[in-house]
Amino acid sequence: MQNNDSGSPLLDGLVQAAAGDRQFVTALARGLEVLRCFSTQTRLLSNGELAARTGLAKSTVSRLTHTLVQLGYLKADEASGRYRVTPAVLALGHAALANVTVREIARPLMQDLAEYAQALVSLATRERLNMIYLENCRPRSLVTLKVSTGMQLPLATTSIGRAFLCALPVAERDFLLEQIRRRDPQGWPLLAEGVAQAEEQYRAHGYCTSLGDWNRETHAVAVPLFCPDYDLLALSVSGPAYALTRERIDKDLGPRLVYLARSIEAAAGQS
Repeated sequence: MQNNDSGSPLLDGLVQAAAGDRQFVTALARGLEVLRCFSTQTRLLSNGELAARTGLAKSTVSRLTHTLVQLGYLKADEASGRYRVTPAVLALGHAALANVTVREIARPLMQDLAEYAQALVSLATRERLNMIYLENCRPRSLVTLKVSTGMQLPLATTSIGRAFLCALPVAERDFLLEQIRRRDPQGWPLLAEGVAQAEEQYRAHGYCTSLGDWNRETHAVAVPLFCPDYDLLALSVSGPAYALTRERIDKDLGPRLVYLARSIEAAAGQS
């Protein structure tokens, strides 16, 4: 689910989606936008906080949260009075993951690479202006980055987001980059430079990196992955900067990750 801490209000998007469409149910869209505000990073939210994130009136949000509580998708936290999502939402998420059959093919291959690299190997797809993890494999003998399925990362500063952007059609990539520019105009020059460097890397090597751009102490390399049941995904290897040096990525892990992606694509196509 979307974490809108740094995003613009979503009401304009709802209005645009509904314009001229008699079949569009605005109340349903608003309820879903409320649910999207919760994430693994943002677990408790009040009506006021939800209103700020969605751009909806607080009175509207109050009615939506009341309805979602009655349906069993939200529950009020007794200590703070804020809302949290319930396992009913988790059931919807697992139903969605079940449709990504490539996870079953990729998981053992990802685990092998995680053990070899002693790093985290992840599979993700795009969720608006973020990437959302669909699968994570960790080496059994090492505690790595604390991430979980459903966690979201920004598109422009992570290797997995950059790999996804690099594989998109130009028009779609430009549209997303324009949305990122509007969201963070002050930080845009640095973001644009990182994306441009990633595009050069991708053209030259088939992978792209993020060396401390998202997290100063984290290095990562990623490649896009094209699959029959999910048009575009991305694979990454990430870990401490001291372990995943630029030299190790260029000489070893980057090429291995490209080979892994092609192997998964071939297996998914055959299945």
